Amino acid sequence: MWSIILHGGAKTIAENDAPANRSGCRRALVAGVEILRNGGNSVDAVEAAVRVLEDDPTFNAGYGSARNSDGEVEMCAALMEGAGFHVGAVAVAKGLRNPISVAKAMLYEEPVLIASDGARAFATEAGELLCDPDAMIAVPKRSAHEERGHDTVGCLALDGSGRIAAAVSTGGLEGAPPGRVGDSPQPGCGFYCDDNIGGVVFSGDGEQIARMILAARVMQALEDLSPDQAVEAALAHLERTGGEAGGIVLTPDGKFGWAHSSEDFAVAFASSAHPDPQIYLRKGETRRG
Repeated sequence: MWSIILHGGAKTIAENDAPANRSGCRRALVAGVEILRNGGNSVDAVEAAVRVLEDDPTFNAGYGSARNSDGEVEMCAALMEGAGFHVGAVAVAKGLRNPISVAKAMLYEEPVLIASDGARAFATEAGELLCDPDAMIAVPKRSAHEERGHDTVGCLALDGSGRIAAAVSTGGLEGAPPGRVGDSPQPGCGFYCDDNIGGVVFSGDGEQIARMILAARVMQALEDLSPDQAVEAALAHLERTGGEAGGIVLTPDGKFGWAHSSEDFAVAFASSAHPDPQIYLRKGETRRG
């Protein structure tokens, strides 16, 4: 049995951007499914899926990331496995072609999280692909009057051995102060997983998610609530801060859950029981592909 669910960010999706969001999520899902269907592990599956999202300028991760107030791209990413609770994360990273792969390379290393120049130095030693920091810029800098994006991409997978993995990647906030770190690379805030309980990944207002340790709340709630209910309860707590978010959940028996308080939330999922990709841009949407 295998299952995989991913998201392309809690955000507002303009009508003309809908096809790109659907196709991007589909390609990422197919990349993860291919690994799981062939007996691969959940860590490799979530990395593969998130790499596709990082390479797609439709999403605020990797290539096409938001720029800070200095006009630079600073990225964060994290990967966790739910058997030994190992975490690898990078923050404020520049010039990494695929931040999620650097996070994966750190998974069994001593530091849980490494930042800035340290992340690039680690990536160099690990043989990960580097690039000019400006090469991650895909679009002209947005006007200061435009709403700043806060979308993150993420993925959860369960493999045939019952192992759960979680992955997140983000370009952060458009126009944020240099060095800003949101919830994404922080365990218990933007993500968490435990093979015996399940996994969760969030996207949304990073500061508020971190202050409410939102992922930890979902993990506790999964002891008593369904996946959907656990995410919905966490989002209700988040309302106290005025923040909005979207979250995905995966349980050890392969059940999915997702909810969002943002206007839209691109989500895609598939499983060995139902292998056809299911893709939605918002909860309640009737279209599934």
